[in-house]
Amino acid sequence: MRVISQSARKKRKRLILDLVFILVLIALDQITKYLAVLMLKDKQAFKIIDGVLELNYLENKGAAFGMLQNQGSFFIFVAVIVLGVIAYILYKTPNDRKYTLLHVLLSLIAAGAVGNMIDRIRLDYVVDFIYIILINFPIFNVADMYVSFSTVILVLALLFYYKESDLSFISFNQKKYRELK
Repeated sequence: MRVISQSARKKRKRLILDLVFILVLIALDQITKYLAVLMLKDKQAFKIIDGVLELNYLENKGAAFGMLQNQGSFFIFVAVIVLGVIAYILYKTPNDRKYTLLHVLLSLIAAGAVGNMIDRIRLDYVVDFIYIILINFPIFNVADMYVSFSTVILVLALLFYYKESDLSFISFNQKKYRELK
């Protein structure tokens, strides 16, 4: 009979929580997109704050801001790579409170990547519907918000919160990393 250590149980629990969080976020994204199709497709934009914010249906075959139109296979490939890297980092992350922010941010990025990947696989485009008129910002969706906000916060956390030594677990070659120290 195999005995699982307390540390391994905590790590497993943390990874399960990450997965549940990611699944809930994906569900929220997909529900909002479903509602956008149901309520906005082939209809006039719905003004939330006149001249500031409206809901406006768009089928986006490109990346962020409509770049790289009709490159669905490429985006799916990139998303799979990103998800693999995120899974690796989440698995390797020590089970310590100071890494909770890292878990949350990486889970948000993963959920956003999967949410848009589902659209690309299922529809061959991504459903976008949130439009900030005030600054003429490109139309986006909830998954885009997950990725954008969490990536900015992740960069700030990596620059100002986590020290290099806090992130040594990410090395793909632990032996080489120990030799460099």
